[in-house]
Amino acid sequence: MEIGPSKTQRKREMHELQALGERLIALNPDQLARVPIPEALREAVFDAKRIRSREGLRRQLQFIGRLMREVDAASIRASIEAWTGRAHALTAMHHRAERWRAELLADETALTAFAREYPRADLQALRTAVRATQKEQLAGRPPQHFRELFRLIRAAMSVPNSEPSEDPPPI
Repeated sequence: MEIGPSKTQRKREMHELQALGERLIALNPDQLARVPIPEALREAVFDAKRIRSREGLRRQLQFIGRLMREVDAASIRASIEAWTGRAHALTAMHHRAERWRAELLADETALTAFAREYPRADLQALRTAVRATQKEQLAGRPPQHFRELFRLIRAAMSVPNSEPSEDPPPI
């Protein structure tokens, strides 16, 4: 005689499917269109987005969880993880660019370190943007060059690098 999963295990699985349904509701319409789900589930998710009542949303989430018992949750989970992974990578790149900008403005030797890490960066444009940003901050003007410096740093970071050389490029 085979014994199936316990009641606790089944409840845990149902709660996981319901939580996955909540993540589906959080997706924007373009992302949701690319997730491999049946049309009935897609309609239930769109309905949940329109519900404002707390109790109504709770019941709709239970319904979505029930519909998700019939679909491949692993493929849905993989689609959602792909988007969140890309979002985390972009956020991390954004934070690295902000740190580089702060470092370039605070330390004159930071440009050499930046050039060593990103050898294809346009160093002349970066140097000019750093100076213009420093003057702009001293004068108390709006942060036009400050933003331009960030754009230049991000552009340099997004260019695929060849292997970093032993000697930094001339500055």
